[in-house]
Amino acid sequence: MRNILALSLALIGLAGPALAHATEQGIVMLLPTGYYIAGGVASVILTVLLVSVLPDRAALALFKPLPLLRSRGAGASVRISSASFAALVLLVVAGWFGPHDPTRNPLPLAIWSLFWVALVVLQGLFGDLWRWLNPWSGPYWLLRRRLTLRPYLRYPRWLGHWPALASFLAFAAVLLAHPAPGDPDQLAPMVASYWLFHFLGMLVFGPKWRRRAEGISVLMANYASVAIFAKRGGRWRAGLPGWRFLTQRRPPVALATFMIVMLAVGSFDGLNETFWWLGLIGVNPLEFPGRSFVVDQNLIGLAVACTVLVAGFVATVYLGTRLAGAPRRFGEAFRRLAPAILPIALGYHFAHYMPSFLVEIQYVLRLLNDPLNLGWSLLGLKDFYVTTGFFNTTATMRTIWLGQAGGVVIGHVLAILSSHALAVQMFGTHSKATRSQLALATFMVLYTLFGLWLLASPRGA
Repeated sequence: MRNILALSLALIGLAGPALAHATEQGIVMLLPTGYYIAGGVASVILTVLLVSVLPDRAALALFKPLPLLRSRGAGASVRISSASFAALVLLVVAGWFGPHDPTRNPLPLAIWSLFWVALVVLQGLFGDLWRWLNPWSGPYWLLRRRLTLRPYLRYPRWLGHWPALASFLAFAAVLLAHPAPGDPDQLAPMVASYWLFHFLGMLVFGPKWRRRAEGISVLMANYASVAIFAKRGGRWRAGLPGWRFLTQRRPPVALATFMIVMLAVGSFDGLNETFWWLGLIGVNPLEFPGRSFVVDQNLIGLAVACTVLVAGFVATVYLGTRLAGAPRRFGEAFRRLAPAILPIALGYHFAHYMPSFLVEIQYVLRLLNDPLNLGWSLLGLKDFYVTTGFFNTTATMRTIWLGQAGGVVIGHVLAILSSHALAVQMFGTHSKATRSQLALATFMVLYTLFGLWLLASPRGA
């Protein structure tokens, strides 16, 4: 009986039935993933070799954006943000009073599928959508206009982005270690409390609080810097993902650390499901007892993953400055090169969540088609049912897995290209830039191998 209750809690906590269907991993294990992994790693190594002989002008020219349309005013952002806040209120109410089933309640589907998977990827591809969609800016400016409010305190400069890092780690702890992050009854008060805490922070410190202390907004701004499109000089521009790295100021230490932690959280989100991790913490992967039994282990694992990856990045950057004959520029190099990690984080985010999203988006469509479960067909989807059949054939699973692997490899290729361009910009000479990248390029090649191994590894959680 105890095992049945634990399993039920685990299925509720995994926020979406896609994660309850593990058949795709069985077919993945039958694919020649070893050859695919070797091909992906070889592609990244070839990129390193090509970049090492690429002329400096060519390396910088790769990231020169093309001018597009002139930018217009952003007066609509307050209205859109206010509408986003209203939608969030309705979702929280639905979480409290709606169906307990996370596949029929709109709150967990909106938070974990539409926001955390779809919107994050779109943000990283097309630009700063969160600037309009965040649920804080609209209510803040409307309240400020009505009541002529002014910030009570000036945001302390010395705090920097450290509060945002703490905020994001709290979000990651819920995502990775909470026993039931998809349970609407538990998710609703967490979402409401998170919004209220940061809204009060904005009332006290002004809008800078959201840009410096609210973890989700900082994460989304980081991903927006990877995007193809962005506004510069009063005009929309488009370029190779990561082109903004060369045009923006180097981030402060806290923000650079935040960028690396983003990759660490995404990587551990995949690692904590593998047979390797479950065996390490003494859990039988074939009889997984549920998330409530591994809360402490996952919290410790998250902390270790963040610490190890930040330390590894620091070591490789420091070694690179030593090889370039400029160890005193380590601090500058750490801050300049940290954004190059972001394409890897985005690529793995896409790859890791792709299988679950393919199922969970069907639950979203079912909900939109018949929101009250009254037999409606608002989207014209009659007799609509959710299927996981594409996880049961070799052909479709090969396509899905290659799509995932492609996301990881492309992210690493972009990271290597942008890292080298940043090094050229920083050191000024081809030889110094190339030497400074030897350690970091090796780190990225090994991380490619690690990311592809995660995708191919058997899972028991």
